[in-house]
Amino acid sequence: MMLKSRLAGAAMAALLSTAAMAQSGPIKIGLSGPMTGGSASMGVSMRDGAKLALAEVNKAGGVLGRQVQFVERDDEGKNELGVQIAQELINKEQVIATVGFINTGVALAAQRFYEEAEIPVINNVATGTIVTRQFLPPEYKFNYIFRTSANDSIQSAMVAEAVKKAGYTKPAIIADSTNYGQLGRADLEKALTERGLKTVAVEKFNIGDTDMTAQALRAKDAGADVVLTYAIGPELAQTVNAVVKLGWKVPVMGSWTLSMASFIDAAGANSEGVLMPQTFIQVPSTPKRKSFIEAYQAAYKVDRIPSPVSAAQGYDSILLLTAAIEQANSTDGTKIRAALENLNNKIDGVVTNYDHPFTATDHEAITSNIPVLGTVKGGRVVPANPADVEGADALRLKPKA
Repeated sequence: MMLKSRLAGAAMAALLSTAAMAQSGPIKIGLSGPMTGGSASMGVSMRDGAKLALAEVNKAGGVLGRQVQFVERDDEGKNELGVQIAQELINKEQVIATVGFINTGVALAAQRFYEEAEIPVINNVATGTIVTRQFLPPEYKFNYIFRTSANDSIQSAMVAEAVKKAGYTKPAIIADSTNYGQLGRADLEKALTERGLKTVAVEKFNIGDTDMTAQALRAKDAGADVVLTYAIGPELAQTVNAVVKLGWKVPVMGSWTLSMASFIDAAGANSEGVLMPQTFIQVPSTPKRKSFIEAYQAAYKVDRIPSPVSAAQGYDSILLLTAAIEQANSTDGTKIRAALENLNNKIDGVVTNYDHPFTATDHEAITSNIPVLGTVKGGRVVPANPADVEGADALRLKPKA
């Protein structure tokens, strides 16, 4: 009897010791994105921007008196791998929240596991409009999915408005076959229709395709006066290259992914002048942006950030998440979600300054007034209109609810 009592006491002591270690050890946050493959410039930039923010947080004492660490995983931009990683981070690594998801398809496939586990996710790059609407009440009691990137409905409206303002009347769309490409294409067609514009051609290609000449030729034969893209990866470059190959002098506009280094470098001179929405352009237009750019360049020994948008949004997502954990005074997912929906402190970010960026019914930190149009010039993205990042317009804020 005494032996059983001693064994029970030892077991209880071990459990208490494990619980104490869990409360005093590092706080684990998942970070998931494509670190290899066609979307790697986005994933690596996001990760590296997030690491800069995390280093600042830990240097200042961490969160709740504890250091914070990432549990990083490479989803390679593959839906099925993203699902496996989500389950591993939740069940094995026991992360309290996750940031990332670069690809819309991966987000839609994997984030449901976080929703079921009541663990918050901040999508800091994926832009599919449906991403933050996948688990809305009343079907779901609470929505655990947040975002710090400009969704496709915002971007589509900007592109369609630019088409109309420039006087083009016969747009053609060339989009990839991914969830991102096809959902974005639908948003873009809707935005064009709302402005009285009708596409003369809608073309599609698959990831891995290396020649888009046939799609470009059909758009040209249809009389298109502007080509609009919605795609990811190096295939974007093949689209622009095909337009030039045909000797077809037509402007190219598209979603924010036209700013990726993988597109600009593969398209070379053919990328010059393409137009796209951007939440952040690598210009030191505010003190925070200046310090962020310099810190990124120093830490990673680069001049041009491979995907400035991804890096900035990754950085900001960590500031928001750690502020919510501190405010919640807990690592419980339900409390962190509630804190994100009612952040008390203003956050000085790179993309914008965040003052109550989320509510219970609005999980989008970025509104339509924040992004600006960028264009490729000399192998890097610059403001299409320099005044957009100067003076009072340099820092654009989400309107008060």
